[in-house]
Amino acid sequence: MRLTTNFTLAELTVTSTGIANTPTPSEIVHLRNLAEKILQPLRDDLRRPVLVNSAFRSERVNRAVGGTPTSQHRLGQAADIRVDGMTSRALAQRIIDLRLPFDQVIEEFGRWVHVSYGPRHRRQVLTAVKRGGRTVYESGLTA
Repeated sequence: MRLTTNFTLAELTVTSTGIANTPTPSEIVHLRNLAEKILQPLRDDLRRPVLVNSAFRSERVNRAVGGTPTSQHRLGQAADIRVDGMTSRALAQRIIDLRLPFDQVIEEFGRWVHVSYGPRHRRQVLTAVKRGGRTVYESGLTA
């Protein structure tokens, strides 16, 4: 099922866990909104593929990958993305500069960007880093 010109449902539900990862109709609506409001406009601006590491996660998949129970991935409202040839910091900054209607942008560990679209529209920008073996979220995009 095509959600937008460049994003499919299969792409936003892929998992390497081997566990079924089938969204409900309402979760598909959330994935379509994420693709239409965030992912497709970003891809159109960059004029190159936006690669999805992870988007929707069923409860079992989320548990298997160590996601939090309240993760927006569970609802189909978030995607972890990367773009070849761009740093994760530059990608996060581009999402912000485009003024896309994101809920959260989290630059994670210098490797990918978590971006979400949901009803809260917090416009929250964070950087995830490891400190003492724990994940710490710093406000803003840090170096």
